[in-house]
Amino acid sequence: MPPKSKPNRRSDHRDTEVGRRVRTQRLTKGLSQTPLGTKIGVTFQQLQKYENGGNRIGAGRLSRIAEALEVPASFFFPDESAAASPAWDQDSSPFALLSTAGAIHLVRAYARIKDGNARHALIEIAEHLAGTNVQRAKKGRKG
Repeated sequence: MPPKSKPNRRSDHRDTEVGRRVRTQRLTKGLSQTPLGTKIGVTFQQLQKYENGGNRIGAGRLSRIAEALEVPASFFFPDESAAASPAWDQDSSPFALLSTAGAIHLVRAYARIKDGNARHALIEIAEHLAGTNVQRAKKGRKG
């Protein structure tokens, strides 16, 4: 009788995406890793591993994370139709982008800007600083 093979318990791209969503929601709620870790019964180091996708999050733990962050557990799973499409790129996922340090703060500040021209100027500055040469259609604007 052949020996039973062990299931693959290593994390994969799905675990990474779930971790990104945990981090993004944690930052949105204004929590650091320590208080969230305390709420769900793990150290901040363990939470860090979850957020980086290095360790898988079990169902019970994910349920506690969802309760602590006040979202349904389904929030942490990407839309399967989007993930299956050929255009899906996990590095351009909004959750991947928002997990970048300071991104949540930048988005909140941007949302408080009422002047449309100021918002546009901020986008141009950010794209310039990032070295992006994005040509945008300027509807109704004179160059």
